[in-house]
Amino acid sequence: MPNFSAPDGTELAYHQRGEGEPLLVLPGGAMRASAYLGDLGGLGARRRLVLLDLRGTGDSAEPADPATYRCDRLVDDVEALRLHLGLERMDVLAHSAGGNLAMLYAARYPERIARLALITATPWAVGMSVRGEDRLAAARLRKGEPWFEEAFPAFEAWLAESGDWDPVFEPFFYGRWDDAARAHAAGGEEQTNDEAGDRYGAAGAYDPPATRAALAELTAPVLVCAGELDGGPRPELARRVADVFPAAEFAVQPGGGHYPWLDDPGWFTARVEAFLAR
Repeated sequence: MPNFSAPDGTELAYHQRGEGEPLLVLPGGAMRASAYLGDLGGLGARRRLVLLDLRGTGDSAEPADPATYRCDRLVDDVEALRLHLGLERMDVLAHSAGGNLAMLYAARYPERIARLALITATPWAVGMSVRGEDRLAAARLRKGEPWFEEAFPAFEAWLAESGDWDPVFEPFFYGRWDDAARAHAAGGEEQTNDEAGDRYGAAGAYDPPATRAALAELTAPVLVCAGELDGGPRPELARRVADVFPAAEFAVQPGGGHYPWLDDPGWFTARVEAFLAR
């Protein structure tokens, strides 16, 4: 397991899977260990995945200052990894909450981005949010599924903040609720640093007008990929994210949820690799 030192001295780890040109992968969660990404549905057969464990997650050390869990503070860690890898420019793929870190990095270091793939990315960094009503609208698309009647009321209560998180509604985050999805969901609690996740988007983490202005000048190609069944973000919101970038393409994975590489690995890897290969 390779590691490197962040600018503040925190020891950070990353994992490599596959062969070929490197692809830096930033996990979501927020602040979930990169293990949940696996090899991204087989993308490691086409690229060398460099999966960063953000500070305080996975095999990376906890920082001396918990305030450094804030998303904008993590940009320095990404840049330190680029320098450690000796890359002049790099392809970056970010999932979910990790999309915010990727966007902040691209805004600060646009010359270091060769290509950027944002996979079901939450767009807080550019001043957009996922609304509870959007999640419920996406959830209603699953009405014919056998687990729906038990899961929907609990999901509705959680979004209204009148109920706690309940594993019964985890199927809404997956396009297919099968054994692979159940195993994937079971690792979420152990892999996530909740304290770090609470600090990730703390006050001061985002400056949407400045970030949008910087990204409007980004010349690197960008792929914004949404899942047809994902509620956060729904495809309509993801399309608005694509509009932030001058050289973006937008794709919706049919039947995809929030973890689209699990739902249809063939579709996902072919679409991402086609983008990266251009």
